[in-house]
Amino acid sequence: MKKIQTLLFLFLPLIGFIPITAGAVNWQAEWIWTPQKIGNPNTWVALRKEVELNDFNSNDNEQKVIAYISADTKYWLWINGEMVVFEGSYTGGPSPVKASPRVDYFPLASHKYYDSVNISKYLKPGKNTIAALGWYYGANGDKGTHISARVAGFIFQAKVGEQTIISDASWKAKEHNAYQPVEKEKHRRVAAWSVNYDARKDMNDWSVDAWYMPGYNDTSWETAKSLHRPPREPFNQLFPSEIPILNDFGLANCSNYPASKFPFISDGKIFKCKLDFNKNVTPYFDIEADAGLKLHVKSNMRLNTIQTYYTTKQGRQQFESLSWMNARVIEYTIPKGIKVHGLKYRWTGVGSTPGHFESDDEWYSRIWQMAENTLYICARDNFMDTPDRERGLWIGDVADQASYLFYSMDKPGRDLLKKAIKVTMAFSDTEDGVFAGLGPGRFRELPAQSLQFIEQGVWHYYFNTGDLDTVKYAYPFVHRYLSLWKKQENGLIVLRNGHWRWTDWGPQETVDYDAIHNALYYSALVAARKIAVAIGDDTHMAFYNQRIDELKQAYQETFWQDGFFSSNPKKFKDDRANAIAILFDLAKPEQYQQIVDNVLIPNQFASPHFEWMVYNAMAKAGRYDDALTRMKSRYGLQVDNPALSTLAEYLPKGGTENHAWNAPSTVLSQYIAGIKPTSVAWKTFQILPNMAHMKRVKQLVPSVQGDIDFEITRTNSEINLALSSPVGTNAVVGIPKEYFVISSVSLNGDLVYQATGSQTDQHAAIKFAGEDDKFLKFEIIGGDWMLKAK
Repeated sequence: MKKIQTLLFLFLPLIGFIPITAGAVNWQAEWIWTPQKIGNPNTWVALRKEVELNDFNSNDNEQKVIAYISADTKYWLWINGEMVVFEGSYTGGPSPVKASPRVDYFPLASHKYYDSVNISKYLKPGKNTIAALGWYYGANGDKGTHISARVAGFIFQAKVGEQTIISDASWKAKEHNAYQPVEKEKHRRVAAWSVNYDARKDMNDWSVDAWYMPGYNDTSWETAKSLHRPPREPFNQLFPSEIPILNDFGLANCSNYPASKFPFISDGKIFKCKLDFNKNVTPYFDIEADAGLKLHVKSNMRLNTIQTYYTTKQGRQQFESLSWMNARVIEYTIPKGIKVHGLKYRWTGVGSTPGHFESDDEWYSRIWQMAENTLYICARDNFMDTPDRERGLWIGDVADQASYLFYSMDKPGRDLLKKAIKVTMAFSDTEDGVFAGLGPGRFRELPAQSLQFIEQGVWHYYFNTGDLDTVKYAYPFVHRYLSLWKKQENGLIVLRNGHWRWTDWGPQETVDYDAIHNALYYSALVAARKIAVAIGDDTHMAFYNQRIDELKQAYQETFWQDGFFSSNPKKFKDDRANAIAILFDLAKPEQYQQIVDNVLIPNQFASPHFEWMVYNAMAKAGRYDDALTRMKSRYGLQVDNPALSTLAEYLPKGGTENHAWNAPSTVLSQYIAGIKPTSVAWKTFQILPNMAHMKRVKQLVPSVQGDIDFEITRTNSEINLALSSPVGTNAVVGIPKEYFVISSVSLNGDLVYQATGSQTDQHAAIKFAGEDDKFLKFEIIGGDWMLKAK
């Protein structure tokens, strides 16, 4: 085992526990809070410090000041009265403090993340006021995404020239008593709490006289209590966050309450404030009221767990509820007679979604966008199953998200997948090598999700990013888990029950566990072998080769039933099992059409968790129109409902209104637009469009190399392809042959191909790459190109 550069880890045998090396910050700062023994759940504390900066030159554009900040659990930061960080710090932790066997509902002590924030533009020469609002959850939530230190804390460190600003006992601290306890909530699946705010006890928040503004009189505040420097229990080591500070889109008006509608007097009814689409938001209002009146704010989402309770003070007042909720309609219950000056919301999320798809068939443009919206609201501190009732890191959902993540999100989204991989593996069981399907605070082995995560999560992440360090970290866990699976004499595997053998929410009597789990195990073996090759580790190659060969042969011999795959043909004709047999190359190409006709068209058992794989399998079989027809049939109730902007947990509807595992957009990007990488990190890729009934398709892919922007249009006599691709990449672009006989092709107006075979002047950027029964193919270097086929 390699030497671990950290003070807290002793040499441990390699039994599935590989600590992650801590960050390089030399911590002089101390964790601070108000005095506490064990942190009281759901407490808020205000912290302040005035600092005289002697070495700061506001005119020096080269002077970069990075602040390193963390909290258990959340913080909001102001410098000189200006908001710097809205909702900083990320729940969860990078790794456990020590190796340990895992027990469900028993979270291990964890290290913490810290944020890195450039604060240069907020500083000035002379006196500066630094203020933070800290929020301590003091709860892990039933779904275990967060691991509490059981004590609240905030830490801040920044170096300005030769001067270092640190959090310590010189700071002032005061419990923010306007934030009141919340009565025992009905649902505690999430770690966050609802907000109960009594404005009569505020400290001039949301005003020019607020406690975080310069000049505020804090002489009555306590001296902050020092909880010592890192590394120290209970916060332990600090590691750099895998993801950046949340993207703050700012306060915005609801679509049905523009600025022109204010002010008005409340009639006491519920005001339904509509968002342009489903978002994760913090609601805001500006009112004028007598003291002691009660307001209530909640989401329209039936399974949302976060609400706001507000008691008014006398006069004009503003308030933003800092515990985010998911909504497409924010419901404000405002007592009769209150004057309302504004109803707004703040939308926040990790990174952004520059990816885009559209076609001349608006239905498919809409479902692609709904899928992207669903992906984005399920990506925040971690990838989650839903922002409503759980916010859990189910790795099967993450594997589904990874299928379309790389067509939708920018670098923070890719980094969030890296975090999911590292956290999942770090919190594995050190005795038996299992990594759980839900974590890091919970431990439940779902064998199907663990296997799916290896191929569609870990391998897919590496192939799309080229991040070798992350897969080097993950590989020992991957191999150890695969080695736990026993095999039968015929080469098939012995099924593992784990904590929960659940595989899909479709009708349970239709789930062919034997066929599905063998296929998932096969895909994981193939992925592990590819990872081993990528990292240059051939230690286990014989294990992979033997099991892959034996299982592939046994799968055909045991499960093929003259037209479809099944472990029991009288009982199972499972669309899920047959789809992944095609996707994972267990089915032979000559079997594809029978599978589609016998199973994938007539049988619609899959929940969204597997449904997207059915579309991909049908497309791989060349049945594009059939895949699109099935998609429209299964998602029609949702896509045809103009009120919806995300995709639901179940088909045709039901459950949460916004569930992560909906990935119907994948087939549109990979097979209809036809764009997919052909080498690691998108250095090379192909564009082989299969337009089906469409006459125009446009796709933007935010690849790790840069944006790939592609559009194809066709008529009965002409095809036009526009491509903007990153410099340094190479693409194989296919011109479809099915619509007419192609006589010539030009690139940016220069003739590059003639069907007659006569000589043409070759453009330096393009090379004819041959043809098959579907495409004329050309290799094109990165740049801006227009291909025209006649």
